[in-house]
Amino acid sequence: MNHVPSALPLMKTLPLVLLALILLPSPSPAAELPPPPSTVLHVEHAKMEEAFGKGMSLAQNSSYKISTSRRTGPGIVEVHDRDTDIFYVLDGSATFVTGGNVVEPKPSGPAEVRGREITGGESRQLAKGDMMVVPSGVPHWFKQVNGTFVYLVIKITR
Repeated sequence: MNHVPSALPLMKTLPLVLLALILLPSPSPAAELPPPPSTVLHVEHAKMEEAFGKGMSLAQNSSYKISTSRRTGPGIVEVHDRDTDIFYVLDGSATFVTGGNVVEPKPSGPAEVRGREITGGESRQLAKGDMMVVPSGVPHWFKQVNGTFVYLVIKITR
C-alpha cells in the first residue's frame, strides 16, 4: 500500500506564510516615494517649455512619474518590473525597439534592468504625434535617434 504524505502540515502553515508575504514591506523604490497628491497638479506653460528645453522631472510619487525628455542619440535597453511607460512624441523621430531579448542584462536598481541592445525585438519608427505604451516587464530601447527627439514620459507604477 502506497503511503501519501499528509497535506495537513502544509495547510496549517500556508495561510501564515501568505499573510507574512502580504504584510512584509515591499523593497521597491515606489515605497520610498510620497503618495500621490489629493490635489490637482497644474504645470504652467512656461515651466513646461523650460522642462522640454532641457528634459526634467515634473512630478514623482508612489503611483506615477511624469517627466520631459530630450534625446540626441541612442539610449540603453531598459526593463522596468513595476513601471508601465507611456511616451508621447512632440518632435523628432527615432527607431524604438520593444520585446526580444536583452543583451548583457545588468540590474540597475530595485526592479530595474539595463542592457546593451535587444535581439529579436520589434522595431518601430516613432515621429511627432505618436504615442507608445510599454507595459512593465517589456524590454525597450531607443536604438536610433534622428536629430533631436523630444517626448513626454509618464510612468505608471504598480
